Amino acid sequence: MKKLERSLSLPYVIAIAIGGMLGSGIFVLPGIAVAKTGPSVWLAYLLAGLCILPAVLSKSELATAMPTSGGTYVYIERTFGPLLGTISGLGLWLSLLLKSSFALVGLGAYLLVIADFPLKTVALISLGLILMLNIFGIKKVGKVQLVVVSLSVTGLLVLLIFGIINIEPANLEPAFTHGQKGLISAIAFVYISFAGVTKVAAIAEEIKDPNRNLPLAMVLSLVLITAIYSLVTFSLVGNIPVDQLTSGANGGPDIHPIYTFAHSMGGKIAGYAAAVIGVITLISMANSGVLAASRFPFAMGRDKLLPGLMTRIHQKHLTPVVTIFLTCSMMALVIIFLDVEKIAKLASAFKVTMFIIVNACVIVLRETAVQWYQPSYRAPLYPYIQIFGIISGFVLLAFLGAFSLVVVLLISVLGLLIYWLYGRKWSNRSGVLQRYGHRPALLSLDKNKKAEPAHQAPSNWITGNAQTDLTKALTGNAQVVVPLFGKERSPEMLTEMGAALSEHNKLQVIHITEVPDQTMLDALLEDKTTMQSLNRRIGAMAADKKIEVGFDGVVTHDMATTLQEITNQTLCRWMVMGWNGRERNGILIHNPIGWLLGHLNCNFALFKDQGIRYIRRILVCLRPGRNNPHFLEAAGQIARFYDAELLLCRIVPSNFSDAEIDSLRHLSKMLLTDCGVTGDVLILKNDDPLEAIAKESARHDLMLIGTAAEQNFKHLLVGTGRDKFTESAACSVLRLTIQA
Repeated sequence: MKKLERSLSLPYVIAIAIGGMLGSGIFVLPGIAVAKTGPSVWLAYLLAGLCILPAVLSKSELATAMPTSGGTYVYIERTFGPLLGTISGLGLWLSLLLKSSFALVGLGAYLLVIADFPLKTVALISLGLILMLNIFGIKKVGKVQLVVVSLSVTGLLVLLIFGIINIEPANLEPAFTHGQKGLISAIAFVYISFAGVTKVAAIAEEIKDPNRNLPLAMVLSLVLITAIYSLVTFSLVGNIPVDQLTSGANGGPDIHPIYTFAHSMGGKIAGYAAAVIGVITLISMANSGVLAASRFPFAMGRDKLLPGLMTRIHQKHLTPVVTIFLTCSMMALVIIFLDVEKIAKLASAFKVTMFIIVNACVIVLRETAVQWYQPSYRAPLYPYIQIFGIISGFVLLAFLGAFSLVVVLLISVLGLLIYWLYGRKWSNRSGVLQRYGHRPALLSLDKNKKAEPAHQAPSNWITGNAQTDLTKALTGNAQVVVPLFGKERSPEMLTEMGAALSEHNKLQVIHITEVPDQTMLDALLEDKTTMQSLNRRIGAMAADKKIEVGFDGVVTHDMATTLQEITNQTLCRWMVMGWNGRERNGILIHNPIGWLLGHLNCNFALFKDQGIRYIRRILVCLRPGRNNPHFLEAAGQIARFYDAELLLCRIVPSNFSDAEIDSLRHLSKMLLTDCGVTGDVLILKNDDPLEAIAKESARHDLMLIGTAAEQNFKHLLVGTGRDKFTESAACSVLRLTIQA
């Protein structure tokens, strides 16, 4: 498959992003927004830009992790699965077609200045022209966008320069005509003005150095357009009295405010010039909106979430003719039956909803630590910036009014019905949350999907005496399974830990690559050079320790389920994985480690590698009340494998008497003896067990600890998932979870 050429530089990407925003947001909306908040409308634009910043940063991160065409719909569908993908696809489609409809109504208002035509008739005729342009696929239209953006920005800057120097301070008072509620309503209303800032994520495949240029372009374009919006509207209300903007020629708010502004500053000629610029800008914006909106039902049809009819392509012009007709038909109904303010409110409501979900996507993908999610750019101030975006989004939704909320809810129900009646029968994908979410998070998700089988690369058997190249299936009698994910500090050391628990029985090592559902497994079997390197390195370790190791490579859509299937197939006693010391277990989401802890039918060992190569001294720390003999038996196995000294450490409060300490020491030695383990006992007086163990770990090479006690409600709810003993240890740590 040919890849798209990466030809778009940073300035061009910024121009595209600004072009996606510049249009009805400044040429139509200000007059209506002024009616809600008064001269403080410029502040509403400024704060709306701030509220959209979290979505910009989140979408920048998502785009660098998934630099493919598709944008928001792809991110939501991969994260939450096809159900929410269906709802979001409808929401994104409607937000774009509503914004484009709003632009066409504004276009009619500006044409009225030049010639006396019925407003809605002009909007519908313009829509017909755009329909033809999109069906016939006029290739040069896209290149005109840059010229249109340049013309619009130049015109607005000229107007701004002349307007700033003529501001009447009296026009700026009172700043808030409807108090704080009016300001928040205005912020929510103008939110749609910034929607296009994230459009460039959909062309990530065509951007030069997307890891740098994509986030930078989004942030810079947001800053620039926020400055333009805020300064132009400040100049507008400083020159035009609020009463004039809130009662236009049609008796309602002025929906051609830039014409009004230019006419007041430079007379009829300046007004006509502004009207022409407005017409060109708005028709360009509406055309690009139809182009983008029609691709959402097309993509959903291709993903089998909508009927295949949606994927029909015009034989000659190669354009998605069905979805273009559907989009333009919906726009015509919107123009005919909805007034301009309702169109803008609905467009903002759908966009706010989608950006709430985008922020949630980053939280889910980071917290689940799904293997394929590796963004080269990470949003700063995580998770606070995403939480702010989600909370502010819900606040803005509340201020958009009952009509907007009801329509969003109805569309969500419609999406649910479409998926339930059609999409679930044909779509076999699932999202990250569906795989790793707890039941409360999955009540609305379809769980009746069978996991796709993983694709397996040829396996090699490595023995302690020689390396062979025999292709075999997973062994049915491996005592220990060691999965590798490519981020281990030392695959050899992790495998060696597995060997220590296997008691010289067979050991199965599996290199696992997890990819999104939308990626074909057949095309991504692990690179031969990587597999050969791992094979050689693990083979050298196996020969040195004289153990038998099976080696396989697997590519899968569902890493956790694949691991569960592997342990069932091999009937192993232990699974040994690399670990960074965190598990992030929570009610709604958790990473694969948290999921595996509750689903594996074998013992589970997590190894935090601190780079210590030689294991000579082992520290065993029993958590309070944890005297599982199997834990000590495993500790004894590891000590024998390394021929290492073993020290059982018990921490007691400082008020413990000598008699109590002697009794505890005696019981601890008896416990070691009963478990057949050779080792000494160390009793430490310290009221801070964390400090005591951290100091003692510095004198050892490996620390063995058990699973933390049952998590309390706070840990379960917020998902702290920290193991402080592991984090503070100066040596390598092996955390053992023994199945009861």
